[in-house]
Amino acid sequence: FLSLLRRGLSFDEFNAYFADGILTTEELQELFYSIDGRQNNNLDTDKLSDYFSQHLGEYLNVLSSLESLNIAILKAMDKTKEEYQGSSVLGQFVTRFMLRETSSQLSSLQRSLQCAMEAVEEQSSPAPTRRALRFTCSSAVSYMYVCCSAAGLTLDHEENWCSQINKLQQLLDKLECQVCHLSAPTSINILLVQRQMSVIEGDVDKFQMVLKSYLAATAAQTDNLHVSVQKLPGKSCYIMYEFWQDRLSWMSYLQSNSSKDFQRCVIDMLEDAEVVSTMLLPGQYLLFFLKLIYF
Repeated sequence: FLSLLRRGLSFDEFNAYFADGILTTEELQELFYSIDGRQNNNLDTDKLSDYFSQHLGEYLNVLSSLESLNIAILKAMDKTKEEYQGSSVLGQFVTRFMLRETSSQLSSLQRSLQCAMEAVEEQSSPAPTRRALRFTCSSAVSYMYVCCSAAGLTLDHEENWCSQINKLQQLLDKLECQVCHLSAPTSINILLVQRQMSVIEGDVDKFQMVLKSYLAATAAQTDNLHVSVQKLPGKSCYIMYEFWQDRLSWMSYLQSNSSKDFQRCVIDMLEDAEVVSTMLLPGQYLLFFLKLIYF
């Protein structure tokens, strides 16, 4: 590391670290030489630091707060490790609650940051990509549950999944031919949020009660277009689908009391951490897709 600081960064090292799939290699090379002002393929790390320091803006406070937060969490973890075993039953209960609440708040913050990252990346992309139009095989199976449920159909046998997915693949191939007709700047993007939760067997009844309240609260939101949930057969695994008017609507809902209360209630009922994935769908694309499915 010290050797790297002394000799600086080559363009290959700079490109490997800063390439984000949006700026081209030529644009990154132009940035590389503009920061140092020399054309010798050896970027001074002090000048690199100065360049980003000039552009920190509001992120100066964010990064400073994160550093303070990291120190505070490490101190709290050390204190917990020293005192937990010797604490009273109530003292241990409070500690566990504080850990869960901290984890919940950090997870909520991380989801918001992930949404922001995806949003700016999508805004920077010139056109919908093939990746944005295709689900993985797993997501296709999950999404098929939603479509069949809305149409009043059921998937009784796992062997039927493959044929359904093949049909879905054919539909997606047709849709790719239609994408060129969509106007990206004016199209309405609908956000699909998929949430997968594996529930501890003994807590299923309690989870279903909490889930019912959350579904009612979510469906009552003006910006929520649809919300549904499916229980995978033979498992205590639930997959919830939320369709939002846009990404900002969902991000705002994450900070609501209904969303936070749900997270706090179910965190002890889950076998594993909840898995959340999102996808932006152009409004015309979604309507066209549903028309092909239902008609």
